[in-house]
Amino acid sequence: MDKQIKSMTLRGGKPLNGEIIIRGAKNAISKEMVASLLTSEKCVLENVARVRDIEIMKDMISEMGATVNYNPEAGVVEIDPQNIHPLSMEAVKRFSGISRIPTLTAGPMLARFGETFLPRPGGCSIGQRPIDFHIMALEKMGAVLEHIDEGLKLTCPCGLKGAKIRLDYPSVGATEQVLLAAVLAEGVTELSNAAIEPEIMDLILVLQKMGAYIMVDTDRVITIHGVKTLNGYFHVALPDRTEAASWACAAAATNGRIFVRNARQIDLVTFLNKFRQAGGEFAVKENGIEFWRSDSFKATVLETDVHPGFMTDWQQPFVIMLTQAEGMSIVHETVYEDRFGYTQALNSMGAKIQVYKECLGGKTCRFGQRNNNHSAAIMGPTPLKGATIDIPDLRAGFSYVIAAFIAEGETVLNNIDIINRGYEYFIEKLQGIGADIVSIPE
Repeated sequence: MDKQIKSMTLRGGKPLNGEIIIRGAKNAISKEMVASLLTSEKCVLENVARVRDIEIMKDMISEMGATVNYNPEAGVVEIDPQNIHPLSMEAVKRFSGISRIPTLTAGPMLARFGETFLPRPGGCSIGQRPIDFHIMALEKMGAVLEHIDEGLKLTCPCGLKGAKIRLDYPSVGATEQVLLAAVLAEGVTELSNAAIEPEIMDLILVLQKMGAYIMVDTDRVITIHGVKTLNGYFHVALPDRTEAASWACAAAATNGRIFVRNARQIDLVTFLNKFRQAGGEFAVKENGIEFWRSDSFKATVLETDVHPGFMTDWQQPFVIMLTQAEGMSIVHETVYEDRFGYTQALNSMGAKIQVYKECLGGKTCRFGQRNNNHSAAIMGPTPLKGATIDIPDLRAGFSYVIAAFIAEGETVLNNIDIINRGYEYFIEKLQGIGADIVSIPE
């Protein structure tokens, strides 16, 4: 992994120019590593990004008895799962403190061993991420829930059975849970109001390669015919669309020009439309997309949503970009209820961002009557000044990095290592596009 660091000092006022290379999406790869628990045959993933979450997955699956060979430079993970067993309760609690992925092992463990333990979810602090949808789906498939002191215990004495399941909200995690559980369940599972993000479709491709029978309809209905056994797989993961959009925002915000090698237009259609609407420019090339901004860089209105809407992980870098656009922009967050906390630090640097509890948008929203700050008005362009900032979560962290390169003077970013969870070779990439890194304390 990149050298673990606690803080970094950056100097702003210089456009970012150059080339960035992105690899596989960590939000897909980690789930595809979980899929290896469904078989006893060798599984191989390529185009794997060198990020902390993959290391966490490697350690967790290894502790479950699998042999995992990970070559971060080549971007290859090989998993031999023939000796796997459920994690101990202590291990599940330990891994759940740093990742939400242990929750997704529930389906495979119930299918293969008839029991599992669920911890309280971890991950980034961006709002509640309840596992109610996960529990509901597994119970419909025959799992029995027991509350214990350490968390939740699920057993499946009669084996998982296919069921009709409807999600109240197209949750990505719950959709992945159903897919990973239903492929080895007896009978047919029909999941309606499912999430259909590109990362989920990539997981479906992996499961299909393993021998699963999965149909995706146009009305968010996924039908899974359970099979008795699954094979190993070889798969090249799709590129990380979140990282691609992050560097695009960095280029426009600093008035630079960045070519993101391996970025794919098909994964970024909604982002590209909003980017262009705000005055961002891009050129789609054979092996990536180049991003910059036009002379007319102006305010816009956007609302986050599930795919194919504007991705919630695109919101933070886009907001900091909008602090440099002419006029008042409006952003309505409909996916997570607590994802504007990072704007307070931006305001301390000189941004003019006002958050609201009201829905400043027309999309159906779960948070309008829940007293959550889930809308924001951003006035621009505003000059920013350097400050000392503590990074609260992954995507906000990248936004603070962009802000630091816009700002006059020096910015100290603490807890910078959290960015390594989702952005590989982060320091090297910054250096490659001309970033002015003043110091990285040992």
